[in-house]
Amino acid sequence: MVEHVRVAFGTGIVLGLWRGQLAVPPTTAHLLTYHEGRCNANCQFCPQARGSTADPRMLSRVVWPCCDFERVLSAFEEKKGEFVRICIQTVNYEGVVDDVCELATQIKDKCGAPISVSCQPLAADDIKRLAEVGVDRVGIALDAATPELFDRLKGKSVGSSYTWEGHIRALGDVSETFRGKVSTHLIVGLGESEKEMAQAIQLLHDRGITIGLFAFTPIPGTPLANRPQPDVTSYRRIQLARYLIVKGISEAKRTKFEGGKIVDFGASREELCAAVNSGEPFRTSGCLGCNRPFYNESPRGPIYNYPRKPTSKEIAVIRDQLL
Repeated sequence: MVEHVRVAFGTGIVLGLWRGQLAVPPTTAHLLTYHEGRCNANCQFCPQARGSTADPRMLSRVVWPCCDFERVLSAFEEKKGEFVRICIQTVNYEGVVDDVCELATQIKDKCGAPISVSCQPLAADDIKRLAEVGVDRVGIALDAATPELFDRLKGKSVGSSYTWEGHIRALGDVSETFRGKVSTHLIVGLGESEKEMAQAIQLLHDRGITIGLFAFTPIPGTPLANRPQPDVTSYRRIQLARYLIVKGISEAKRTKFEGGKIVDFGASREELCAAVNSGEPFRTSGCLGCNRPFYNESPRGPIYNYPRKPTSKEIAVIRDQLL
């Protein structure tokens, strides 16, 4: 029986669980399974990792306080309509699927929003269980853009499926049940080139997988605590490349690179101007209805993923960054 769940700080403010100020409210409610102990996996950038000494309340730069689940359910019932989606994120531990199924079942009774689950690779029977309890979408975070980076930073820390190829295979397995409703995350700034990231985006898009881009965020207590965040101009190029690929405007094979850096997006000037001026490529990407405010950055900036439409002044800055 689930007694506790972790709630992202901004989500808790919207639910009225605690007080705080929000520059931009989250449109998706983010929850994290509660477990006494750390994750079985050992991703080098994650504060939840088995070998991490980081604050266990952290995920990326966000604090996720532990709450009584019954209190959270009551808050969802009172604040029905505040969120367009619920996202249940998991820590990897024995019995986590049982917990997720209970969380999803009870939340679904209190809140009509679709439920996403972000988890590790699962067995086929577990995937079917998620579908049976009404989960709308499943995400498995690939994180690294290449097998070499995956092996180095996520590693074969859990079993034979905990490889880059194993995660790609798992995403395909999920797609058999959740057709058109499978997501993954890629973290920019782990040591990949822009070319490698564009190729990974194309690979995943060709498989019908929704791609959310994250900027690497150093967290004290993790092995990568001293690694800098990615250069924002490089991140902008990758954001634009992702947008063009996902919208079918260009492809990775049409994109030109020099020294691994994008120098030509494989699109016309008119197409590029329209994309940049819309501001859409630079907003939070991933599941429909998710804006993840300031998950990778301070509201003071630099902003990597805009949680709302960029202003005309911000688009002018983005245009300068791209140039």
